[in-house]
Amino acid sequence: MLNLANQFGLQGKVAVVTGCSSGLGISFTEALLNNGANVVICARREKELQQTAKKLDPSGHRVIPVRADVTVQDDVDRLFEEVNRIFNRLDILVNNAGMDSEGTPFAERIESNDFEMTIKVNLVGSWNCSKAAGIYMLSSGEGGSIINIASIAGLGGSKGMLSPGYSAAKAGIINLTQNLAANWSDRGVRVNCIAPGYFPSEMSTFVRNNPAVTEHVKSQIPLGRFGNPEELNGILLLLASDASSYITGQTIAVDGGFSSTVGARDPSAAVYETWAEFLNGDKGTKLQNS
Repeated sequence: MLNLANQFGLQGKVAVVTGCSSGLGISFTEALLNNGANVVICARREKELQQTAKKLDPSGHRVIPVRADVTVQDDVDRLFEEVNRIFNRLDILVNNAGMDSEGTPFAERIESNDFEMTIKVNLVGSWNCSKAAGIYMLSSGEGGSIINIASIAGLGGSKGMLSPGYSAAKAGIINLTQNLAANWSDRGVRVNCIAPGYFPSEMSTFVRNNPAVTEHVKSQIPLGRFGNPEELNGILLLLASDASSYITGQTIAVDGGFSSTVGARDPSAAVYETWAEFLNGDKGTKLQNS
C-alpha cells in the first residue's frame, strides 16, 4: 500500500488549468505546482496570463501559458496540441474558466445574449475542454482526472442573489460531471466536481464590496465567513491524485456549510436598496416585488 504522501503526490504529472488570468485559477495552479505537477495554464487575457506564469514559475519550465478562449473550438484544440507537444502527456484537467455576464439576479432584466454568453463560457467551455482532455486521456491508456469547478449556485435556486444563467450553467456542469464519469470511469478517466461557496474572486466583488450584501451572505454560512482560496486546495489535490482513485462522478461542496442548511432567509431591504443603486436607481421595493 502506498503511504499517504505518495498517494497525494503529483510528481511527473501534467495538468491543464483554465481561467488562470486571476482568482482561483492562480491558486489552483500554485497548489498543483507545489505538489509536483507541471501545469499548462490558459485564459483569454494574455497579459495577465503571462504575468501569472512568470510569477509562479520564473524558470518558465513548469508553468506554461497558452492563450485560449474555451468557447472557441480552434483555441481548445490548439491548447491540447501544445500540451501534447511540450509534455507528451496529460493527467489532470481543472475546468475553472467561468464568468457571469448577466450582472443581476433579476431574471426579467437579463438580456438574452448575456444569458447565452454565461452558459457558453461556463458550461460549453467545460464541455469543450473535457472532451478534448478525455480524448487524450482515453487514447493514452493511462487515464486521468478531470475536475470541474461548479458552484453552490448550481445546487438550487436563490432569491435576489444569484444570476439564473450562471446558476443554470453550474447545475449543467454538475450533471455533465455525472454523465462523463458514467461513460469514462471504467476506462480510467475519473470526473469529479468542486462546488465552491463564496470566495474572493472577480465575480464576488459586488458581494464583498457592499456591507448589506456581505452581512446577508455571511448570516447563511455556518462558519460565518467567506472562504480563503487556499481552503480549496485540499479537495483539489485529493481529486487530482491517486488518493481519490475510487471517487468519481461526485460533486463536493466547499462552502463553510452554506449548502447544509434548510432554506435561506430572504434578502433584507438594505440588500435590495444596494441592488437598486447598482442597477441605476430603481427603487428597491420595485426589485423586491418583481
